[in-house]
Amino acid sequence: MKKFSGLFAISIILVLAACGGGNGKASGDGGSGEKSENETVTIGYFPNLNHAPAMVAKQKEMYKDHLGENVNIDYQTFPDGATFMKALAAGEIQGGLVGPGPAMNSFISGVEAQIIGASSTGGTVIVSRDGSGIKSWEDVEGKTFISPRVGCTHNVQFETYMKEKGITSERVGGSMTHVTGEPARYQSMFENGDVDVATAPEPWASVMEKEVNANVVIPTSEVSFGKTLPAAVMVTSDDMIENNSEQVQKLVDAHKEAVQYINDNPDEAIDITIEGIADITDQQLEKSVMENAWKRTNFTYDVDPEVIQEFGNSSHDLQFLKEKPNFEGFVNTSFVE
Repeated sequence: MKKFSGLFAISIILVLAACGGGNGKASGDGGSGEKSENETVTIGYFPNLNHAPAMVAKQKEMYKDHLGENVNIDYQTFPDGATFMKALAAGEIQGGLVGPGPAMNSFISGVEAQIIGASSTGGTVIVSRDGSGIKSWEDVEGKTFISPRVGCTHNVQFETYMKEKGITSERVGGSMTHVTGEPARYQSMFENGDVDVATAPEPWASVMEKEVNANVVIPTSEVSFGKTLPAAVMVTSDDMIENNSEQVQKLVDAHKEAVQYINDNPDEAIDITIEGIADITDQQLEKSVMENAWKRTNFTYDVDPEVIQEFGNSSHDLQFLKEKPNFEGFVNTSFVE
């Protein structure tokens, strides 16, 4: 694995922080019933649409089916990817779904983790507040936008697109003002007039379209990396891969089954995802909202290492990273092939 100097790691450890979608603290959820002396595998995920495979696999007990009766399955939900990756590094979880941004950050900072698959692509939508006067990207200059974190996946997607149009944020001498906040709370910030534009992961973009008449400024199909970058990736630790590769393969096989189930049974998968998000956020989303969000998301377990590298290069070009990253050895496609 490519390692970096301590000084470099410290300088960027917060830059590619997570794009979480929840509105609560990290929480555990024992999904295996009565505990015994059996081995326990804990899987982490977020309350975002692109984490639907984890919710489906949990509800359908796919991890249990693949790992066997001698393994207890627990689940841990997280408010953001930085917290998720810390838990993975500490051995508190054995794997799960997280945004590519925090996964990259952890790799760069020396955490021994690997991407072993994708969850979905798409699902990032740039929306504007009704009454802001913003109808297209040309109107964004001088406005305030929000993303989950500075330098997170959605932030990089938006700023990459805007830079290509000649508009940048105040962070690099431009005109756009940047603030951060949890996507589940974007709606209230629009209602209060606190921000003009949001880089919103689904289903929160669709929620704002319905509830506060938000306008789509840049659709998923046009935003940078919208069609190619995994919105969420499946990760595990080097230790798991080196010492328990058979179990890693079973985790990936369960994940692949969940992705296939979603593509074969979208209506039931939507119901499962609505229930899964409500369990975590206490927000019961309307099915019509989720159906709209679903159209903007492509569920797939395939991941392209070149796209991950291109995204990292873009983060460097936007000055989120001081040095261009080298992701050699970071993406391991052997388990999904």
